[in-house]
Amino acid sequence: MMFSNPVLRGCYPDPSVTRVGSDYFLVTSSFEYLPGLPIFRSADLVNWVQVGAAIAGEGQVDLSTVPSSGGLYAATLRHHDGTFYITNTVVHGEGRKGNFIVTATDIAGPWSDPVWLDDAAGIDPSLFFDADGRAWFHATRLAEPGEWPEQTEVWLRGLDLTTLQLVGPEYILWTGALIGAVWAEGPHLYRVGEYYYLLAAEGGTEHNHAVSIARSESVTGPYVGNPGNPVLTHRTLGREYPVVGVGHADLVQTPSGEWWSVLLGSRPYGGYFPNLGRETHLVPVTWEDGWPVFAPGTGRVEASFAAPNHPLAPPFDAATDASGFAATNLPDTGVLRDDFDGETLAPTWNGVRAQPTAVSSLTARPGWLRLPLVPATLAEVAVPAFVGRRQQHQNARFSAHIDFAPGSGSEGAGLAVRQSEDAHLTLLITAGDSGERRVVATSRVRGLDTVIGDGVIPAGPLTLTVRAAGQDYHLEYETSSGIFPVAVADASELSSPRAGGFLGLWWGLYATSHGAATSAHADIDWTEYVGADG
Repeated sequence: MMFSNPVLRGCYPDPSVTRVGSDYFLVTSSFEYLPGLPIFRSADLVNWVQVGAAIAGEGQVDLSTVPSSGGLYAATLRHHDGTFYITNTVVHGEGRKGNFIVTATDIAGPWSDPVWLDDAAGIDPSLFFDADGRAWFHATRLAEPGEWPEQTEVWLRGLDLTTLQLVGPEYILWTGALIGAVWAEGPHLYRVGEYYYLLAAEGGTEHNHAVSIARSESVTGPYVGNPGNPVLTHRTLGREYPVVGVGHADLVQTPSGEWWSVLLGSRPYGGYFPNLGRETHLVPVTWEDGWPVFAPGTGRVEASFAAPNHPLAPPFDAATDASGFAATNLPDTGVLRDDFDGETLAPTWNGVRAQPTAVSSLTARPGWLRLPLVPATLAEVAVPAFVGRRQQHQNARFSAHIDFAPGSGSEGAGLAVRQSEDAHLTLLITAGDSGERRVVATSRVRGLDTVIGDGVIPAGPLTLTVRAAGQDYHLEYETSSGIFPVAVADASELSSPRAGGFLGLWWGLYATSHGAATSAHADIDWTEYVGADG
Protein backbone atom coordinates (compact mmCIF):
# COMPACT_ATOMS: atom_id res chain seq x y z
CA MET A 1 0.00 0.00 0.00
CA MET A 2 1.21 3.50 -0.85
CA PHE A 3 0.74 6.80 0.94
CA SER A 4 0.87 10.34 -0.43
CA ASN A 5 2.99 13.29 0.69
CA PRO A 6 2.64 15.65 2.40
CA VAL A 7 1.18 13.86 5.42
CA LEU A 8 0.24 17.23 6.95
CA ARG A 9 -0.95 19.70 4.34
CA GLY A 10 -0.67 23.43 4.77
CA CYS A 11 1.63 25.48 6.98
CA TYR A 12 2.83 22.81 9.42
CA PRO A 13 6.63 23.27 9.40
CA ASP A 14 9.50 22.03 11.58
CA PRO A 15 7.90 18.69 12.55
CA SER A 16 9.18 16.81 15.58
CA VAL A 17 7.98 13.26 16.25
CA THR A 18 8.14 10.73 19.07
CA ARG A 19 6.68 7.26 19.59
CA VAL A 20 5.11 5.97 22.79
CA GLY A 21 4.19 2.30 22.50
CA SER A 22 2.34 1.95 19.22
CA ASP A 23 1.26 5.60 19.01
CA TYR A 24 3.11 8.44 17.32
CA PHE A 25 2.91 12.08 18.38
CA LEU A 26 4.06 15.11 16.45
CA VAL A 27 4.36 18.86 17.01
CA THR A 28 4.96 21.68 14.51
CA SER A 29 5.75 25.38 14.60
CA SER A 30 2.91 27.89 14.83
CA PHE A 31 4.63 31.32 14.96
CA GLU A 32 2.18 34.13 15.93
CA TYR A 33 -0.90 31.90 15.72
CA LEU A 34 -2.67 30.48 18.77
CA PRO A 35 -3.42 27.85 20.02
CA GLY A 36 0.30 27.36 19.59
CA LEU A 37 2.39 24.28 18.89
CA PRO A 38 -0.35 21.98 17.52
CA ILE A 39 0.02 18.35 18.56
CA PHE A 40 -1.05 15.38 16.45
CA ARG A 41 -1.52 11.67 17.04
CA SER A 42 -1.16 8.85 14.54
CA ALA A 43 -1.25 5.07 14.58
CA ASP A 44 0.64 4.70 11.31
CA LEU A 45 2.76 7.85 10.68
CA VAL A 46 0.51 8.68 7.71
CA ASN A 47 -2.93 9.66 9.04
CA TRP A 48 -2.74 12.36 11.68
CA VAL A 49 -5.41 13.92 13.91
CA GLN A 50 -4.83 16.98 16.03
CA VAL A 51 -5.41 16.16 19.69
CA GLY A 52 -4.49 19.48 21.24
CA ALA A 53 -1.88 22.20 21.44
CA ALA A 54 0.87 22.85 23.94
CA ILE A 55 0.16 26.60 24.15
CA ALA A 56 -3.62 26.60 24.52
CA GLY A 57 -4.10 28.50 27.78
CA GLU A 58 -4.40 32.22 28.33
CA GLY A 59 -1.18 33.81 29.45
CA GLN A 60 1.19 30.91 28.81
CA VAL A 61 3.18 33.12 26.43
CA ASP A 62 2.81 36.75 25.37
CA LEU A 63 2.68 37.07 21.59
CA SER A 64 0.71 40.34 21.57
CA THR A 65 3.61 42.34 20.07
CA VAL A 66 5.10 39.63 17.86
CA PRO A 67 5.21 40.46 14.12
CA SER A 68 4.33 37.87 11.51
CA SER A 69 6.81 35.01 11.15
CA GLY A 70 7.86 35.60 14.77
CA GLY A 71 6.61 33.89 17.89
CA LEU A 72 6.72 30.14 18.44
CA TYR A 73 9.58 28.71 16.38
CA ALA A 74 10.67 25.10 15.95
CA ALA A 75 9.73 22.85 18.87
CA THR A 76 10.90 19.40 19.88
CA LEU A 77 8.54 16.79 21.36
CA ARG A 78 9.91 13.94 23.47
CA HIS A 79 8.57 11.44 26.03
CA HIS A 80 10.42 10.17 29.08
CA ASP A 81 9.32 8.17 32.12
CA GLY A 82 5.60 8.94 31.73
CA THR A 83 5.96 12.64 30.89
CA PHE A 84 5.79 14.47 27.58
CA TYR A 85 8.26 17.32 27.14
CA ILE A 86 8.20 20.12 24.56
CA THR A 87 10.98 22.66 24.32
CA ASN A 88 10.56 25.72 22.15
CA THR A 89 11.67 29.29 21.44
CA VAL A 90 9.73 32.57 21.43
CA VAL A 91 11.30 34.98 18.94
CA HIS A 92 10.63 38.74 18.59
CA GLY A 93 8.11 40.93 20.38
CA GLU A 94 8.28 42.86 23.64
CA GLY A 95 7.15 40.00 25.89
CA ARG A 96 9.18 37.19 27.39
CA LYS A 97 11.47 35.69 24.75
CA GLY A 98 13.92 32.83 24.60
CA ASN A 99 13.79 29.10 25.22
CA PHE A 100 11.36 27.28 27.50
CA ILE A 101 10.06 23.82 28.39
CA VAL A 102 6.46 22.71 28.96
CA THR A 103 5.35 19.30 30.21
CA ALA A 104 2.23 17.14 30.35
CA THR A 105 1.38 13.61 31.42
CA ASP A 106 -1.45 13.50 28.85
CA ILE A 107 -0.55 14.46 25.30
CA ALA A 108 -3.91 16.24 24.95
CA GLY A 109 -3.06 18.41 27.94
CA PRO A 110 -3.31 20.42 29.96
CA TRP A 111 0.28 21.45 29.43
CA SER A 112 2.22 23.28 32.10
CA ASP A 113 3.13 26.92 32.01
CA PRO A 114 6.54 27.48 30.43
CA VAL A 115 9.66 27.00 32.49
CA TRP A 116 12.05 29.54 31.02
CA LEU A 117 15.75 28.80 30.52
CA ASP A 118 17.44 32.15 30.96
CA ASP A 119 20.91 30.72 30.25
CA ALA A 120 19.89 28.93 27.03
CA ALA A 121 20.83 31.14 24.10
CA GLY A 122 19.74 30.60 20.53
CA ILE A 123 16.81 28.88 18.83
CA ASP A 124 15.47 25.45 17.83
CA PRO A 125 16.04 23.68 21.15
CA SER A 126 15.88 19.90 21.52
CA LEU A 127 16.01 17.29 24.27
CA PHE A 128 17.77 13.93 24.51
CA PHE A 129 17.21 11.32 27.21
CA ASP A 130 20.12 8.92 27.41
CA ALA A 131 19.94 5.29 28.51
CA ASP A 132 22.01 6.10 31.62
CA GLY A 133 19.24 8.39 32.92
CA ARG A 134 20.87 11.68 32.00
CA ALA A 135 18.88 14.35 30.18
CA TRP A 136 20.46 16.79 27.76
CA PHE A 137 19.37 20.11 26.28
CA HIS A 138 20.80 21.27 22.97
CA ALA A 139 20.11 24.15 20.62
CA THR A 140 21.68 26.24 17.89
CA ARG A 141 23.03 29.78 18.00
CA LEU A 142 25.23 32.12 16.02
CA ALA A 143 28.90 31.27 16.42
CA GLU A 144 30.81 34.08 18.15
CA PRO A 145 32.98 34.82 16.33
CA GLY A 146 31.98 32.96 13.21
CA GLU A 147 34.28 32.02 10.36
CA TRP A 148 31.63 33.31 7.92
CA PRO A 149 28.40 35.33 8.20
CA GLU A 150 25.50 33.47 9.86
CA GLN A 151 27.66 30.51 10.80
CA THR A 152 25.99 28.71 13.69
CA GLU A 153 26.97 26.19 16.29
CA VAL A 154 25.07 23.45 18.08
CA TRP A 155 25.72 23.41 21.80
CA LEU A 156 24.81 21.00 24.61
CA ARG A 157 24.30 21.10 28.38
CA GLY A 158 22.81 18.79 30.97
CA LEU A 159 19.20 19.23 32.08
CA ASP A 160 17.97 18.74 35.66
CA LEU A 161 14.56 17.08 35.31
CA THR A 162 13.45 18.27 38.76
CA THR A 163 14.00 21.97 38.15
CA LEU A 164 14.04 21.85 34.32
CA GLN A 165 17.15 24.02 34.42
CA LEU A 166 20.51 23.60 32.74
CA VAL A 167 23.35 22.10 34.75
CA GLY A 168 26.98 21.25 34.20
CA PRO A 169 29.47 22.36 31.57
CA GLU A 170 28.66 23.43 28.03
CA TYR A 171 29.89 21.55 24.98
CA ILE A 172 30.08 22.80 21.39
CA LEU A 173 29.06 19.85 19.23
CA TRP A 174 29.07 21.04 15.63
CA THR A 175 29.19 24.00 13.27
CA GLY A 176 27.65 22.31 10.24
CA ALA A 177 28.78 20.08 7.42
CA LEU A 178 29.77 22.56 4.72
CA ILE A 179 32.06 25.58 4.82
CA GLY A 180 29.95 28.66 4.16
CA ALA A 181 26.63 26.98 4.91
CA VAL A 182 24.37 29.06 7.16
CA TRP A 183 22.13 28.13 10.06
CA ALA A 184 22.88 24.63 11.28
CA GLU A 185 19.46 24.51 12.94
CA GLY A 186 16.83 22.06 14.18
CA PRO A 187 19.38 19.78 15.94
CA HIS A 188 18.27 16.40 17.31
CA LEU A 189 20.32 13.74 19.12
CA TYR A 190 19.78 9.96 18.97
CA ARG A 191 21.59 6.86 20.20
CA VAL A 192 21.67 4.12 17.58
CA GLY A 193 24.00 1.19 18.23
CA GLU A 194 27.43 2.32 19.33
CA TYR A 195 27.09 5.92 18.20
CA TYR A 196 25.34 9.13 19.15
CA TYR A 197 23.97 10.87 16.08
CA LEU A 198 23.40 14.60 15.65
CA LEU A 199 20.89 15.41 12.92
CA ALA A 200 20.57 19.03 11.81
CA ALA A 201 19.37 21.24 8.97
CA GLU A 202 21.55 23.83 7.31
CA GLY A 203 21.50 26.22 4.40
CA GLY A 204 18.58 28.32 5.68
CA THR A 205 14.94 27.30 5.67
CA GLU A 206 14.37 28.25 2.03
CA HIS A 207 15.56 26.81 -1.27
CA ASN A 208 19.02 25.78 0.00
CA HIS A 209 17.66 23.85 2.98
CA ALA A 210 19.32 20.48 3.59
CA VAL A 211 19.62 17.62 6.10
CA SER A 212 23.07 16.76 7.45
CA ILE A 213 24.28 14.37 10.13
CA ALA A 214 27.30 13.73 12.34
CA ARG A 215 28.14 11.05 14.90
CA SER A 216 30.25 10.48 18.00
CA GLU A 217 31.04 7.75 20.48
CA SER A 218 30.24 10.22 23.28
CA VAL A 219 27.17 12.41 23.65
CA THR A 220 29.43 15.39 24.35
CA GLY A 221 31.48 14.84 21.20
CA PRO A 222 33.58 15.28 19.22
CA TYR A 223 31.17 14.76 16.32
CA VAL A 224 32.35 13.75 12.86
CA GLY A 225 30.19 14.54 9.86
CA ASN A 226 29.02 12.00 7.33
CA PRO A 227 31.33 12.22 4.30
CA GLY A 228 28.19 12.12 2.15
CA ASN A 229 26.60 15.23 3.69
CA PRO A 230 24.08 16.58 3.04
CA VAL A 231 22.16 13.32 3.30
CA LEU A 232 18.99 14.88 1.85
CA THR A 233 18.39 18.08 -0.10
CA HIS A 234 16.44 19.28 -3.13
CA ARG A 235 18.51 22.41 -3.67
CA THR A 236 20.27 20.79 -6.64
CA LEU A 237 16.98 19.97 -8.41
CA GLY A 238 16.02 23.51 -9.39
CA ARG A 239 13.07 25.72 -8.56
CA GLU A 240 10.69 23.90 -10.88
CA TYR A 241 10.90 20.62 -8.94
CA PRO A 242 7.52 19.77 -7.29
CA VAL A 243 8.92 19.86 -3.73
CA VAL A 244 11.54 22.41 -2.67
CA GLY A 245 13.34 23.53 0.47
CA VAL A 246 13.29 20.14 2.20
CA GLY A 247 14.93 19.88 5.61
CA HIS A 248 14.44 20.18 9.36
CA ALA A 249 14.11 16.42 9.84
CA ASP A 250 13.40 14.23 12.86
CA LEU A 251 13.76 10.44 13.10
CA VAL A 252 11.52 7.78 14.61
CA GLN A 253 11.65 3.98 14.74
CA THR A 254 8.52 1.85 14.39
CA PRO A 255 7.73 -1.16 16.60
CA SER A 256 8.70 -3.41 13.68
CA GLY A 257 12.16 -1.81 13.53
CA GLU A 258 11.70 0.42 10.49
CA TRP A 259 13.10 3.96 10.52
CA TRP A 260 11.25 6.96 9.14
CA SER A 261 11.81 10.68 9.01
CA VAL A 262 9.38 13.58 9.15
CA LEU A 263 10.62 16.78 7.58
CA LEU A 264 9.39 19.97 5.98
CA GLY A 265 9.12 20.84 2.31
CA SER A 266 7.18 23.29 0.14
CA ARG A 267 5.16 22.68 -3.03
CA PRO A 268 5.24 25.77 -5.28
CA TYR A 269 2.62 26.12 -8.01
CA GLY A 270 1.88 28.66 -10.73
CA GLY A 271 5.55 29.63 -10.51
CA TYR A 272 7.84 29.59 -7.49
CA PHE A 273 4.97 30.47 -5.16
CA PRO A 274 4.47 28.11 -2.17
CA ASN A 275 1.18 29.57 -0.89
CA LEU A 276 0.61 26.55 1.36
CA GLY A 277 3.83 27.19 3.24
CA ARG A 278 6.21 24.54 4.52
CA GLU A 279 4.38 21.25 4.95
CA THR A 280 5.18 18.03 6.83
CA HIS A 281 6.42 15.17 4.64
CA LEU A 282 7.38 11.58 5.48
CA VAL A 283 10.26 9.55 3.99
CA PRO A 284 11.66 6.07 4.72
CA VAL A 285 15.15 5.71 6.18
CA THR A 286 17.55 2.77 6.11
CA TRP A 287 21.01 2.37 7.61
CA GLU A 288 24.20 1.57 5.72
CA ASP A 289 27.76 1.58 7.08
CA GLY A 290 26.58 3.20 10.29
CA TRP A 291 24.81 6.12 8.59
CA PRO A 292 21.14 6.77 7.77
CA VAL A 293 20.04 6.78 4.13
CA PHE A 294 17.03 9.03 3.51
CA ALA A 295 14.57 7.97 0.79
CA PRO A 296 16.80 5.12 -0.38
CA GLY A 297 16.85 4.54 -4.11
CA THR A 298 16.04 8.10 -5.13
CA GLY A 299 17.28 10.37 -2.35
CA ARG A 300 14.24 12.58 -2.88
CA VAL A 301 11.03 13.41 -1.07
CA GLU A 302 8.68 11.62 -3.44
CA ALA A 303 4.97 12.26 -3.89
CA SER A 304 4.32 8.72 -2.63
CA PHE A 305 6.14 5.88 -0.92
CA ALA A 306 5.26 2.39 0.25
CA ALA A 307 3.55 2.80 3.61
CA PRO A 308 5.12 1.94 6.97
CA ASN A 309 4.80 -1.65 8.04
CA HIS A 310 1.66 -1.46 10.14
CA PRO A 311 -2.04 -1.21 9.28
CA LEU A 312 -3.09 2.11 7.81
CA ALA A 313 -5.96 3.91 9.46
CA PRO A 314 -8.83 4.73 7.09
CA PRO A 315 -8.53 8.13 5.39
CA PHE A 316 -10.50 11.02 6.79
CA ASP A 317 -13.88 11.17 5.06
CA ALA A 318 -15.80 13.25 7.59
CA ALA A 319 -15.32 16.45 9.54
CA THR A 320 -14.58 14.73 12.82
CA ASP A 321 -12.76 11.70 14.08
CA ALA A 322 -13.78 9.48 17.00
CA SER A 323 -12.41 11.95 19.55
CA GLY A 324 -14.78 14.66 18.34
CA PHE A 325 -11.98 16.91 17.08
CA ALA A 326 -12.25 18.24 13.55
CA ALA A 327 -9.99 16.33 11.21
CA THR A 328 -7.04 18.64 10.70
CA ASN A 329 -5.51 17.03 7.65
CA LEU A 330 -7.52 16.32 4.54
CA PRO A 331 -6.53 13.96 1.72
CA ASP A 332 -6.29 15.09 -1.91
CA THR A 333 -9.98 15.97 -1.89
CA GLY A 334 -12.08 16.71 1.16
CA VAL A 335 -14.64 18.90 2.90
CA LEU A 336 -14.57 20.43 6.36
CA ARG A 337 -17.74 22.11 7.59
CA ASP A 338 -18.25 23.83 10.93
CA ASP A 339 -21.78 24.72 12.06
CA PHE A 340 -20.54 26.13 15.39
CA ASP A 341 -22.93 23.94 17.37
CA GLY A 342 -20.33 22.75 19.87
CA GLU A 343 -19.17 24.26 23.13
CA THR A 344 -15.60 24.79 21.94
CA LEU A 345 -13.92 25.69 18.69
CA ALA A 346 -12.23 22.89 16.78
CA PRO A 347 -8.41 23.00 17.00
CA THR A 348 -8.20 23.81 13.30
CA TRP A 349 -9.16 27.42 14.17
CA ASN A 350 -6.47 29.91 15.14
CA GLY A 351 -6.27 33.47 16.37
CA VAL A 352 -3.49 35.96 15.63
CA ARG A 353 -1.43 36.69 18.76
CA ALA A 354 -4.33 35.58 20.97
CA GLN A 355 -6.45 32.51 21.48
CA PRO A 356 -9.48 32.59 19.14
CA THR A 357 -11.72 32.49 22.22
CA ALA A 358 -10.38 35.97 23.11
CA VAL A 359 -11.86 37.49 19.94
CA SER A 360 -14.99 35.36 19.40
CA SER A 361 -17.90 33.73 21.23
CA LEU A 362 -19.92 30.54 20.73
CA THR A 363 -22.42 31.42 23.48
CA ALA A 364 -23.57 34.94 22.59
CA ARG A 365 -25.80 33.47 19.87
CA PRO A 366 -25.97 29.69 20.20
CA GLY A 367 -25.27 27.89 16.94
CA TRP A 368 -23.36 30.88 15.59
CA LEU A 369 -19.83 32.19 16.04
CA ARG A 370 -19.86 35.86 17.06
CA LEU A 371 -16.97 38.19 16.25
CA PRO A 372 -17.15 41.57 18.02
CA LEU A 373 -15.69 44.30 15.83
CA VAL A 374 -12.45 45.60 17.34
CA PRO A 375 -10.37 48.64 16.36
CA ALA A 376 -7.34 46.53 15.37
CA THR A 377 -6.80 45.57 11.73
CA LEU A 378 -4.77 42.84 10.06
CA ALA A 379 -2.28 45.52 8.98
CA GLU A 380 -1.16 46.11 12.57
CA VAL A 381 1.02 44.17 14.99
CA ALA A 382 -1.95 43.83 17.31
CA VAL A 383 -4.75 41.38 18.16
CA PRO A 384 -7.35 41.54 15.38
CA ALA A 385 -10.74 39.84 15.43
CA PHE A 386 -9.58 37.08 13.11
CA VAL A 387 -10.39 33.37 13.41
CA GLY A 388 -8.76 31.39 10.63
CA ARG A 389 -7.56 28.03 9.40
CA ARG A 390 -4.73 27.01 7.10
CA GLN A 391 -5.12 26.77 3.36
CA GLN A 392 -4.24 23.14 2.61
CA HIS A 393 -4.89 22.74 -1.12
CA GLN A 394 -3.82 24.52 -4.28
CA ASN A 395 -7.44 24.55 -5.44
CA ALA A 396 -9.86 25.26 -2.62
CA ARG A 397 -12.97 27.10 -1.57
CA PHE A 398 -13.73 28.71 1.79
CA SER A 399 -17.29 29.99 2.41
CA ALA A 400 -19.02 31.53 5.40
CA HIS A 401 -22.68 32.44 5.97
CA ILE A 402 -22.61 35.82 7.73
CA ASP A 403 -25.20 38.00 9.43
CA PHE A 404 -23.86 41.55 9.76
CA ALA A 405 -25.46 45.00 9.59
CA PRO A 406 -22.72 47.66 9.46
CA GLY A 407 -23.46 51.00 11.09
CA SER A 408 -20.80 53.00 9.25
CA GLY A 409 -18.13 52.79 6.60
CA SER A 410 -15.48 52.12 9.23
CA GLU A 411 -17.19 48.87 10.22
CA GLY A 412 -16.42 45.77 8.20
CA ALA A 413 -16.83 42.02 8.63
CA GLY A 414 -16.33 39.09 6.34
CA LEU A 415 -13.43 36.97 5.08
CA ALA A 416 -9.68 37.41 5.00
CA VAL A 417 -6.73 35.56 3.51
CA ARG A 418 -3.74 36.35 5.71
CA GLN A 419 -0.01 35.96 5.16
CA SER A 420 1.28 38.91 7.22
CA GLU A 421 0.59 42.49 8.22
CA ASP A 422 1.74 43.64 4.79
CA ALA A 423 0.22 40.89 2.65
CA HIS A 424 -3.43 39.85 2.82
CA LEU A 425 -6.81 39.93 1.07
CA THR A 426 -10.16 40.94 2.59
CA LEU A 427 -13.75 40.59 1.42
CA LEU A 428 -15.82 42.66 3.83
CA ILE A 429 -19.43 43.70 4.25
CA THR A 430 -19.51 47.41 5.06
CA ALA A 431 -21.65 50.54 4.66
CA GLY A 432 -21.47 52.95 1.73
CA ASP A 433 -21.54 56.73 1.87
CA SER A 434 -25.33 56.76 1.55
CA GLY A 435 -25.85 54.05 4.13
CA GLU A 436 -26.33 51.26 1.59
CA ARG A 437 -24.75 47.91 2.40
CA ARG A 438 -21.75 47.05 0.23
CA VAL A 439 -19.21 44.30 -0.19
CA VAL A 440 -15.64 45.47 -0.76
CA ALA A 441 -12.61 43.42 -1.82
CA THR A 442 -9.20 44.80 -0.84
CA SER A 443 -5.73 43.53 -1.67
CA ARG A 444 -2.83 44.53 0.56
CA VAL A 445 0.51 44.02 -1.19
CA ARG A 446 3.84 45.16 0.29
CA GLY A 447 1.96 47.26 2.82
CA LEU A 448 -0.26 49.11 0.34
CA ASP A 449 -4.06 48.63 0.17
CA THR A 450 -5.90 48.57 -3.14
CA VAL A 451 -9.66 48.16 -3.56
CA ILE A 452 -9.99 45.57 -6.33
CA GLY A 453 -13.79 45.22 -6.37
CA ASP A 454 -17.01 46.31 -4.68
CA GLY A 455 -20.76 46.27 -5.10
CA VAL A 456 -24.09 46.97 -3.42
CA ILE A 457 -25.61 43.97 -1.63
CA PRO A 458 -29.07 43.37 -0.16
CA ALA A 459 -29.89 43.34 3.54
CA GLY A 460 -29.87 40.11 5.52
CA PRO A 461 -27.49 37.17 5.94
CA LEU A 462 -25.46 36.12 2.91
CA THR A 463 -22.56 33.85 1.99
CA LEU A 464 -19.07 35.15 1.24
CA THR A 465 -16.55 32.94 -0.57
CA VAL A 466 -12.86 32.85 -1.38
CA ARG A 467 -12.21 30.35 -4.18
CA ALA A 468 -8.65 29.50 -5.23
CA ALA A 469 -7.98 28.24 -8.73
CA GLY A 470 -4.23 28.00 -8.57
CA GLN A 471 -2.88 31.51 -8.05
CA ASP A 472 -6.19 33.16 -9.00
CA TYR A 473 -8.27 33.83 -5.89
CA HIS A 474 -11.89 34.60 -6.76
CA LEU A 475 -13.81 36.70 -4.20
CA GLU A 476 -17.58 36.20 -4.40
CA TYR A 477 -20.85 36.57 -2.52
CA GLU A 478 -24.04 34.54 -2.75
CA THR A 479 -27.68 35.34 -2.04
CA SER A 480 -30.90 33.53 -2.89
CA SER A 481 -30.61 35.18 -6.31
CA GLY A 482 -27.30 33.54 -7.19
CA ILE A 483 -23.51 33.84 -6.97
CA PHE A 484 -21.95 37.21 -7.79
CA PRO A 485 -18.24 37.83 -8.48
CA VAL A 486 -16.57 40.77 -6.75
CA ALA A 487 -12.90 40.51 -7.75
CA VAL A 488 -10.05 38.21 -8.74
CA ALA A 489 -6.73 38.60 -6.91
CA ASP A 490 -3.23 37.42 -7.81
CA ALA A 491 -2.36 35.33 -4.78
CA SER A 492 1.29 34.94 -5.78
CA GLU A 493 1.75 38.31 -4.06
CA LEU A 494 0.88 36.55 -0.78
CA SER A 495 3.52 33.83 -1.12
CA SER A 496 6.66 34.10 1.00
CA PRO A 497 9.13 34.62 -1.90
CA ARG A 498 7.28 37.88 -2.68
CA ALA A 499 5.74 38.80 0.67
CA GLY A 500 8.66 37.72 2.87
CA GLY A 501 8.64 35.68 6.04
CA PHE A 502 8.15 31.94 6.44
CA LEU A 503 4.40 31.47 6.45
CA GLY A 504 1.74 29.94 4.26
CA LEU A 505 -1.78 31.32 4.10
CA TRP A 506 -4.61 31.28 6.63
CA TRP A 507 -8.21 31.72 5.42
CA GLY A 508 -10.70 32.96 7.96
CA LEU A 509 -13.30 35.24 9.46
CA TYR A 510 -12.45 38.87 10.15
CA ALA A 511 -14.20 41.85 11.76
CA THR A 512 -12.83 45.35 12.36
CA SER A 513 -13.94 48.90 13.08
CA HIS A 514 -10.70 50.32 11.61
CA GLY A 515 -9.74 52.17 14.78
CA ALA A 516 -13.20 53.43 15.77
CA ALA A 517 -15.03 52.58 18.98
CA THR A 518 -18.08 50.39 18.38
CA SER A 519 -20.29 47.77 19.98
CA ALA A 520 -21.08 46.11 16.65
CA HIS A 521 -20.57 42.44 15.97
CA ALA A 522 -20.85 39.90 13.14
CA ASP A 523 -22.40 36.44 13.47
CA ILE A 524 -21.33 33.44 11.39
CA ASP A 525 -23.78 30.54 11.00
CA TRP A 526 -21.41 28.13 9.29
CA THR A 527 -18.17 27.81 7.35
CA GLU A 528 -17.13 25.26 4.78
CA TYR A 529 -13.69 24.48 3.40
CA VAL A 530 -13.45 22.34 0.27
CA GLY A 531 -10.03 21.33 -1.02
CA ALA A 532 -8.89 19.53 -4.14
CA ASP A 533 -5.39 19.31 -5.62
CA GLY A 534 -4.69 18.52 -9.23
